[in-house]
Amino acid sequence: MLRALPLLLLTLLCTCDRAPRGERPDPRPNVLFLFTDDHARFGVGALGDGLVRTPHLDSLIAAGTLFTHAYNMGAWQPAVCLASRAMLNTGRSVWRAAELDRRTWAGDTTAMADNWAPLLRRAGYGTYFSGKWHVAAPASAQFEVTRHVRPGMPNDNYPFPAMRALFARHAPGRPPLDSVRALFPPGYDRPRSEDDASWSPTDVRYGGFWAGGRHWTEVVADDGVDFLTAAAADDRPFFMYLAFNAPHDPRQAPRRYQEMYPPAELPVPASFRARYPYEEAIGLGPGMRDEDLAPYPRTELAVRTHTSEYYAAISHLDDQVGRILDALHATGQAENTVVIFTADHGLAVGRHGLFGKQNLYDHSVRVPLSLTGPGFAAGRTVGADVYLQDVMPTTLELAGAPVPDSVEFRSLLPVAAGSAPGLSAVYLAYTDRQRGVRRGNFKYLWYPDVPTERLYDLAADPEETNDLAADPAYAERLRELRKTFNELERTYGGGLPFEELTTPRARADQQMGY
Repeated sequence: MLRALPLLLLTLLCTCDRAPRGERPDPRPNVLFLFTDDHARFGVGALGDGLVRTPHLDSLIAAGTLFTHAYNMGAWQPAVCLASRAMLNTGRSVWRAAELDRRTWAGDTTAMADNWAPLLRRAGYGTYFSGKWHVAAPASAQFEVTRHVRPGMPNDNYPFPAMRALFARHAPGRPPLDSVRALFPPGYDRPRSEDDASWSPTDVRYGGFWAGGRHWTEVVADDGVDFLTAAAADDRPFFMYLAFNAPHDPRQAPRRYQEMYPPAELPVPASFRARYPYEEAIGLGPGMRDEDLAPYPRTELAVRTHTSEYYAAISHLDDQVGRILDALHATGQAENTVVIFTADHGLAVGRHGLFGKQNLYDHSVRVPLSLTGPGFAAGRTVGADVYLQDVMPTTLELAGAPVPDSVEFRSLLPVAAGSAPGLSAVYLAYTDRQRGVRRGNFKYLWYPDVPTERLYDLAADPEETNDLAADPAYAERLRELRKTFNELERTYGGGLPFEELTTPRARADQQMGY
């Protein structure tokens, strides 16, 4: 109760002259935005492999409209989460968001007023934030109410030498899993027993817990419940942005969730490989933080262990989402609230020999996206290609707010209603090392520094394991996708159009066939 007192006092000061919630004169819907981190589409029970348990997210998705092909456009740096959030909050495409991000970090705040939350504030919405921000403009300058604002995770949060010593022991024939786990620094992985005094959840070096021993996922849920109580006493509609760190590493789910997913019982993905053939040329491989979380070459044990921890963090997250949704109903606001659930990007977790999100395969660029509430039909599935950042102009349209000319994404409302198509093609980019485009059922990847191309038929090969770029039967398809890619590269200002392959070695590498 004492922890919630400051927010409750703020609510009383701000709302003493306003009508009770049941008499709210403003009919516009509330927006509850639930945002997860590193959460691949396969990490939702209703959408994935059937192994991860997410009953609350499954119920939320079933009650609304699901977009099955939602994408993050890309990133200009390895912190893909930063780029995704910059695009989301500014409405700008990847390279223009990068320029604005650089200007904002340098102290130029002239464009901040046209960010997502300020636009909704000007439209008369009460705005709330808790969780991972990771955007150049300060959250406190964007939202009316902020609490427990968390930045991205700096490199000194990660004990690299200890991790590498651990991962080297994942090779076949080494100690069993429990012995391997014992090599983790205290707090990185998990307590070895509930009363293990050597494990300190309050040690901020390991990132998964907030001071005082409260799990970060629970902190965000606590704030969400408090915010909903405060919003119920306000006559304005609300915009509530709750950004979980889970299931981003370090994945420190409470013990009972860990025990739900014994590593030995988990399968290895169909696209598992020991190494990715072009890893260093495309900016990955040893030295990349996310990729260094597992040994080289990749091992099945490492993949199973990571998957176990990933799913445990997701199931813990799911229970906290359930608490927030319960509070939404308990405060009488569910019927007039649009709940948006999505993630900043996906994650490889061993697929294609990769562990991070710095790649353009679907496991890393495709995310869950559902909208539930007034105007969104229950049980509806939309297969159109969209960007996750389309939710920004969607909410502006719901609020009746003007959409600035700087916003390059588009409202999902006509797409959800079936009155407008999705994207004709999806542009994808990662730094200056990788480019791609999805059009229809085909995905084209271009690696300028190799140089080489990849081509996948996603309808026949959803795991993206059969590279068709060197197959003469797909030569015309390849030419068409190069043209589409070059058009989008010019449109978005990426500056790396396709150029003819220049070395025989690149063409021979293409014939590896995976």
